[in-house]
Amino acid sequence: MANFGWTRVNKPSPAEDAASDLRGLTDPCAFLAALDKVVPRYLDLADNGVLVYPACKRKSGDLLGDSRAIWEHTRLEAMRYIPMVPRQDTSLLADPSRQPEMIDAFLRQRAHDNTVVDFTGTAIEDYGIAIYAALNWLNHCGALVSADPQKFSGTLRSFRKVMVVARQWWALDGAAERCRQMLEAGERPPLVFFLLWAECTNLAREIAIAAAGTAATEDNISRMRAADDPEQLA
Repeated sequence: MANFGWTRVNKPSPAEDAASDLRGLTDPCAFLAALDKVVPRYLDLADNGVLVYPACKRKSGDLLGDSRAIWEHTRLEAMRYIPMVPRQDTSLLADPSRQPEMIDAFLRQRAHDNTVVDFTGTAIEDYGIAIYAALNWLNHCGALVSADPQKFSGTLRSFRKVMVVARQWWALDGAAERCRQMLEAGERPPLVFFLLWAECTNLAREIAIAAAGTAATEDNISRMRAADDPEQLA
């Protein structure tokens, strides 16, 4: 696996779970800042053979081979494309005033089916490339574990529909104020970052369930279906 130039000299501790720093976060800017730190640490763990990569290939006896970790790490593997964007402008993903701009640019952009991408150096285009790559990665992992194909049918098209609805939401009068109120209440308005996070969370859940295979009990599957986030499985 490529390390994107982020490999550390020292081998990380086998007990380390890089994704733990994302737990409990509610602010989109805090999420984005944490991803900048978590992604290279996670890739280090994979590059050094500490963790089986991709997470969906782990077995129950592997380090962090439980369903919660596979769900959490599969989502992280998809979200890693966001901090990979070379010229960061995270306001496009999290600033209410820039959501119409980012959504319009994404909807104008042509979809691609790549998980290895070349960025352009223009943030608004590169975030679109990264979003598609994230969804393509989840499609790839879904295929690896033979996840329910209905859950992955038209993934890119479905997310574009989500973005269309979000564009309509942001076009309403008072959208920025409603966004502020939702954030203060601990809710998630349709910021581009949250939309992608939610989609990656849902698809990564299906991958984790499929990866567990016959080892997954009905109770475990029910708990995962009822959870909004892997950290709720603690």
